[in-house]
Amino acid sequence: MLRKVAAALLLVPCAMPAIAQPGAAPAPQSAPATPPKLIVAISVDQFSGDLFNEYRPYFEAGLKRLAADGIAFPRGYQSHAATETCPGHSTILTGSRPSRTGIIANTWFDLKTGREDKAVYCAEDESQPGTSSGDYVASPIHLRVPTLGGRMKAANPATRVVSVAGKDRAAIMMGGPTADQVWWLSPKGYVSYKGVPTPPLIAKVNAVFAQRLAQPSPGFELPAQCAAKDFPVGIGAGKSVGTGRFAREAGDFKVFRASPEQDALTLALAASVIDNMDLGRQGQTDIISIGLSATDYVGHTYGTEGTESCIQIDRLDQELGAFFDRLDKTGIDYVVVLTADHGGHDLPERHRQNAMPMESRVDAALTPKALTAAVGARTGLAGRKLIWGDGPMGDLYFDLSLTPGQRAAVQAETLKILRAHPQVQAVFTKAEIAATPSPSGPPESWSLLQEARASFDPERSGDLLLLLKPRIMPIIDPTKGYVATHGSPWDTDRRVPILFWRKGLRHFEQPLGVETVDILPTLAALINLPVPKGEIDGRCLDLIAGEGDSCAGH
Repeated sequence: MLRKVAAALLLVPCAMPAIAQPGAAPAPQSAPATPPKLIVAISVDQFSGDLFNEYRPYFEAGLKRLAADGIAFPRGYQSHAATETCPGHSTILTGSRPSRTGIIANTWFDLKTGREDKAVYCAEDESQPGTSSGDYVASPIHLRVPTLGGRMKAANPATRVVSVAGKDRAAIMMGGPTADQVWWLSPKGYVSYKGVPTPPLIAKVNAVFAQRLAQPSPGFELPAQCAAKDFPVGIGAGKSVGTGRFAREAGDFKVFRASPEQDALTLALAASVIDNMDLGRQGQTDIISIGLSATDYVGHTYGTEGTESCIQIDRLDQELGAFFDRLDKTGIDYVVVLTADHGGHDLPERHRQNAMPMESRVDAALTPKALTAAVGARTGLAGRKLIWGDGPMGDLYFDLSLTPGQRAAVQAETLKILRAHPQVQAVFTKAEIAATPSPSGPPESWSLLQEARASFDPERSGDLLLLLKPRIMPIIDPTKGYVATHGSPWDTDRRVPILFWRKGLRHFEQPLGVETVDILPTLAALINLPVPKGEIDGRCLDLIAGEGDSCAGH
């Protein structure tokens, strides 16, 4: 059965949309009077507003249903400055920004920890003996607020909460600590928390995965809309990207993960879980969150503007269409929300070929190691560890061994170096950010300092926050790993689509800015779940076109 589901999500053709008859009167608005029986919350990792707008004319299936027939907010925002996977996923189903969720980055530093590795991964339990930020025991302990599923289960313990994803941090941050089932993809198949037994359903899915991975793949055909993108872009050392089709040798998990194959498998798992657990078929409303991670891996590995990304979005559209068609056949009354954890920026080498000669890669002088050397030479503290950080962007931490006087000198010299650097847009101190009120109003109008405040946690944030100028890629050498990334405070990384769909809701589009934190109160209103406004940062979005208000009373 699972093999058939997986094959269906890749191969079943999508039904043609109905064609409106000339002169037909518009259908009357008929908002459903009862709560949906199933909430399907989908995050497409690194599905930027730019990608959504670029490929929107070519949507034919699942993405077309959401964008053309649903309620579309094409100018959604992950409104905070730290536009990374873990913070972004922490906002989607909590209604809260990272300043409230506590998930300020994928990795932050705890210099007080007793272990040698001071880095803390957002979804690890660092208290476990022998672990590190790269070899950890997965855990939701760092998430400080409940998810929508957690609130639903607290109100009605019969609620089933399931979260599946291509990444652990996506599954964990959307499912929350009280989810019934949390599964993410690993080289061995889908896994969960330490000690959780593998049920028969997951074992069958993993058998399908192992069988598929063991076979080579010829890749995918190039859709017509991708032909203009089919040219190589050199990244150095004789390497290039931009013309790939996702051909894969047998057993190559890395290529499988960064291809449409991964999302197809995750959607197959989600469909199977819905069937197996009878989600949406009992008295209460259930919720399943689905983290589709391939678009992010594709963007990092190949960039966002080559044939690879173009094929990925085309396949994403088709696979979502088949997934929704399968749900339709169950007769379940379901509501869908689709968004992203962050956006992304293409590699500068291709931008320079395409009318953007100012695009560049970050200067190695901005890495914590280089800054430590430069500041040490200026302060007489050479040879000591002075500055900790995850790279040439984001939070920087001063070593705890510094005396107050040394710390002040290190901060002063670091600020001088950074603020004089031509690639640096801004550097904020911890005190500056802490003194800034939590932002409000349209997210597109926030200042950089307000964006930084939305990502700030007094216990986990650094002593300084380094923000690069736009069009500076914070990867120094693309030949040694990823070619492109995200994480900036600019709209390329902040802006994401937010799309809702439910049978009976009339389509409308709102081009003004909204936030991903608005998703939880919007869905909570549909199921009549009270959420105290003081506990979240988001607001309810009215999903009824024209008169009427789906947020009434919430």
